Amino acid sequence: MTAHVEGTFKLTGWDEATYEDLGGDSKLTRARIDQDFSGGIEATASSQSLMFYRTDGTAAFTGLQRMTGQVDGHSGSFMLQTDGTYDGTEARTRWLVVPGSGTDELQGLRGEGTAVAPHGPNGSYTFDYDLG
Repeated sequence: MTAHVEGTFKLTGWDEATYEDLGGDSKLTRARIDQDFSGGIEATASSQSLMFYRTDGTAAFTGLQRMTGQVDGHSGSFMLQTDGTYDGTEARTRWLVVPGSGTDELQGLRGEGTAVAPHGPNGSYTFDYDLG
């Protein structure tokens, strides 16, 4: 049975560096991002993302995010595969649980979700999951 949770997150760290300048304002970067989650997911998160910035300031990104804490009261950790876009004012990210990544009470976790972050330190998420 699929369960649904939602909540908010807060940015706690951001370290981004350009690894290839593509000319103009276009570039490729790598970012380490740390966040604290509350609501249906009570966790700390650390991610590594590769980002492509277009000359207009919009971007596409992909990465992996490690979540450590609780999902709906179930403790453990798990990995998310992340893909998203930034339109210049808001980042939208799709999440997919990496199969086999759940530990402790989150073993067998499957799920997907979305995160939305306006430019700034706070955002919101929704997450649909199964524990099998």
